[in-house]
Amino acid sequence: MKVAIVGTGPTGIYCLQQLLATGRQLAVTLFEKGEKAGIGMPYSPDHAGKFMLANIASIEIPPVVEPYLDWLQAQPEARLVSFGLEPEDLDDRQFTPRLLLGEYYRAQLLALMERAREGGHQIDIQESTEVLDILPHQEVLQVKTVKGWHGPFDRVILATGHDFPDEDEATRSYYPSPWSGLIEASIPAVPVGIMGTSLSSIDAAMAVANQHGRFRRKDNDLRFDIAPDTGLHITLMSRSGILPEADFYCPIPYQPLAVLTDEAVARCASGACPLDTVFDLVRAEILHADPAFALRIGLAGLDADSFASAYFAAREDADPFRWARRNLEEVERNKADKVTVPWRYALLRMHEKVEAIVSELPEADRERFDAGLKKVFVDNYAAVPSESIRRLLALRDAGVLSVLALGEDYDLKREPSRTQIKTQMDEHVFEVFIDARGQKALTSNDMPFPSLREALLQADQEVPEVAEDYSLIDVPGYAGRLTLASIPYLMHDRPFVQGITACHDIAAAIAVGAAKGRRRRLAAA
Repeated sequence: MKVAIVGTGPTGIYCLQQLLATGRQLAVTLFEKGEKAGIGMPYSPDHAGKFMLANIASIEIPPVVEPYLDWLQAQPEARLVSFGLEPEDLDDRQFTPRLLLGEYYRAQLLALMERAREGGHQIDIQESTEVLDILPHQEVLQVKTVKGWHGPFDRVILATGHDFPDEDEATRSYYPSPWSGLIEASIPAVPVGIMGTSLSSIDAAMAVANQHGRFRRKDNDLRFDIAPDTGLHITLMSRSGILPEADFYCPIPYQPLAVLTDEAVARCASGACPLDTVFDLVRAEILHADPAFALRIGLAGLDADSFASAYFAAREDADPFRWARRNLEEVERNKADKVTVPWRYALLRMHEKVEAIVSELPEADRERFDAGLKKVFVDNYAAVPSESIRRLLALRDAGVLSVLALGEDYDLKREPSRTQIKTQMDEHVFEVFIDARGQKALTSNDMPFPSLREALLQADQEVPEVAEDYSLIDVPGYAGRLTLASIPYLMHDRPFVQGITACHDIAAAIAVGAAKGRRRRLAAA
């Protein structure tokens, strides 16, 4: 089987790994538009600094050729120290710099390719090669790149990863994403606004702060020393004005749920009120796991629409930094004692189960889900490394950082040299503004390959429709041959499809399809 993989970040690497495991004889061409294959955009020096942490620990990272921790322990001490790591402190629940994780994936790709070639597979890698188009030709596909035509291929796998606004859209005062040239930019010591409070927003704040001061550690105390007479002030903002909580200890692999099982969720999809029925399961699971928490938030009297308000109420009423400090202390104490907070663990295990029926929700239920339960799940699974919270608190203690709650009604006005935000209570002006709200779901109109984009639109697919093996459905010339593993295009029906574990799971499903020829629609999976 002749396969093209477009993109060589974690998704592309896991696709190659999983295809090799099928036992089929393969001829694979990997296309990477960057200079070095195997790194992935969030983990590359162009988009990350040494101070930016990956939001995943070794214990959660699916191994490629060797586990991440084994690879880390084999690295020279000087190399680890240069990334702020002490060899004797390495463990499988540690969060490490993104750049180091990128180096791991590149090393794993090269090792995987060598192993594949030794096994008789043909593996070709095309670096510094941007794919311009993908065209059907009889029963196969051809790939057009800046270097010419490649193929024919029995299957093309799009593993192009995250897609953010182009760097050309950035100016000296406005960055449409943290990935649009912020790492290389010189940010003046002025009022800086950052839209969002997630890990991406925290990374953006660190990229700015590190240009004007230095973090220093003494024992377990982290402080930030800012240059004297600076006008720097960073404001993180969101509608609610709450900060993410720190990553919490829990058993891995996950223990099975008691109430919200796959079978129970599937039965909800066929009912008259699927969202309300699935929330009944969520409520029962939390009550089973943590009756004290259920009583504290009045869970028995909540429904799918009121649960989020009750869940966030205490944090919204509290000072965000005081809450963050208390939460950090609790999380670190629980990690040391290996204590799991039952309701947090229940939510963490439930979000992927609930996701299975999101694509089948009626439009009204989908809107209710997005406005309520989705926010709770995202807040839970998007907990950030403890070190990220320590850095926020250090910036706060240095008088450099504040958090702004915008409320539901605010007005944002971009001007050539500043950004103005008006809320119901106040007006704020920022000389530098960074939009760090994360990846947005993409549609067929966003597809960068002209022939494929036209075919999707001709098939009346505003959002690409894929089978359970992620191959396109009902798109003439491409159906069953082009596989869409690019996460931004999957987020409409899978709102939680984020991160490295999702990359691995997608790759595994693709390999099953390649081996067995499955073509059932993903929504029915």
